[in-house]
Amino acid sequence: MADKTVGIIPARLGSTRLAQKVLRPLNGRPMIQHVWERAKQARALKDLWIACDDERVEACVKGFGGKAMMTRKDHPNGTSRLAEAVQKIEAEVVVNIQGDEPLIDPRNIDLVAEAFGKHPESQVVTLGVRKTDREEYENPNVVKVVCNALGNALYFSRSPVPFFRDQDAPLSYLKHLGIYGYRRGFLLEFVTWKPAALEETEKLEQLRILDRGVALRVVESPYDSFSVDTEEDVAVVESRLRTVIKP
Repeated sequence: MADKTVGIIPARLGSTRLAQKVLRPLNGRPMIQHVWERAKQARALKDLWIACDDERVEACVKGFGGKAMMTRKDHPNGTSRLAEAVQKIEAEVVVNIQGDEPLIDPRNIDLVAEAFGKHPESQVVTLGVRKTDREEYENPNVVKVVCNALGNALYFSRSPVPFFRDQDAPLSYLKHLGIYGYRRGFLLEFVTWKPAALEETEKLEQLRILDRGVALRVVESPYDSFSVDTEEDVAVVESRLRTVIKP
């Protein structure tokens, strides 16, 4: 892994589907605190920051002993916020950790970070988890990824890919997990690129990388993840938090 691998959790207070969800209490603690505490268990990170856009989030983070930095409110997405944050700190590799995944497995962070040591040519790394569940396969909110023999992404889609023409074939596909690692220089270049046509069609930012012909390394992980977007998700996560075993 890189000598200086830093984790950054973009934490925008505004949310369209679940209001102020990064501050939403889950079993008595705000969501962002759960994410922080899980991410702190990752062995590969030399430092961890929360990049926020509101003083209420900053105060919350400092209140539980986390490290917060203020960023602009007008960022179009978390990657853009990440790029602003990484310019303020020393880092060779930055891991983008989603602020709405309070059950994130810290071993997934380590897998992303370690991939840069194993594949020094890689500029960007993400994860996929092998699944056989048809409901998720057909769910457009679950992003699927197909890879080439080298382990690089061929395509990401909300559609069920690959398509199994042989209906008797066992269902097996890669669900994409929304965690990314970037080499610092690549991240700062990436956010200057205009969105690609396929990106705007699928609403998947990572397609901008493939559109430019850049290899996007996909590491297969055994550890699934779960994001919180709705009230129903809150109930699921609170139940899981009561029984989750720390890695």
